[in-house]
Amino acid sequence: MTEKPKIAMYWCASCGGCEEAVVDLAEKILDVVGLVDIVFWPVAMDFKTEDVEKLPDGSITASLINGGVRVTEHKYMVEMLRRKSKIVIAYGACSSWGGVPALGNLYNTKELISRAYNEVSSLNNPEGASPQPSMDVDGTTLELPPLLPRLLPIDQVIDVDYYIPGCPPTADVTWNALKALLSGELPPKGSVIGASDKALCDQCPLNESKPDKVLIKDLKRPHQVIPDPAKCLLTQGLLCLGPATRGGCEALCVKARMPCTGCFGPLDRVTDYGAKAASFMASIIDLQDPEALEEVVDKLPDPVGTFYRYTLAASSLGGSVRGNKS
Repeated sequence: MTEKPKIAMYWCASCGGCEEAVVDLAEKILDVVGLVDIVFWPVAMDFKTEDVEKLPDGSITASLINGGVRVTEHKYMVEMLRRKSKIVIAYGACSSWGGVPALGNLYNTKELISRAYNEVSSLNNPEGASPQPSMDVDGTTLELPPLLPRLLPIDQVIDVDYYIPGCPPTADVTWNALKALLSGELPPKGSVIGASDKALCDQCPLNESKPDKVLIKDLKRPHQVIPDPAKCLLTQGLLCLGPATRGGCEALCVKARMPCTGCFGPLDRVTDYGAKAASFMASIIDLQDPEALEEVVDKLPDPVGTFYRYTLAASSLGGSVRGNKS
């Protein structure tokens, strides 16, 4: 009897949506379970770290890791999974480029903890409690893994073989990637698998309404307008990042009348997604008057969060221009 490929899945610093994305395979997950032997998936099954530690190096066919590396425990786990696995896949935006949690790289760890435990307006923490490295409870010492100075995409910690994009990856993208993995018909190392190699506009249902040259004189935020469902969102002043973003999600956000925010990341040969997206925006604003231009740009309340929402940690910026010492 042929031994099934061994698969491991692990969750670092992320919202958990990528774990749910696997479940979104619905009945196809039964096909996956029939084809592979899941040897580590602690969010869904009773696995312990020691279960992986006991496995021989290289015995896991592939590990799918989602989330960025934010604490020392994440670093230990991804390094161990790298040793144990023939193939490591960065699953989702956070593991690939840092994702939304990496926007915390704009601040040092003391600033982050102060914000989370002392400054948020909805907070109810009159005692000023904050996370402690260790605490004794009923004779047992409980420990928290220390925060690293900044969040890292996993390829800044270990060697990564492939990437599956998305926040989270859609069920179809996940399924396509798993089929490619199980078939052994994989592209060159370092490739994105499961998604398209064309921009999102290529599969957008509004693409036919987009003129050859998009020029706008104003920017609107999604809550300020009810868009025409038959017209390109860009032509309506909504900052849709589809032209700068990899396709593969079937334009789900656009179909819901929401502009693309870029969660499938850059196309091949783009080294800095945020710079590409910002350059694209600059090219479509049809204004010459400096004051009018500044007024439009000011309508972007969070430029870093707009253009580097998913890719800051992997960008040439990396984080705060002030440095990021804990």
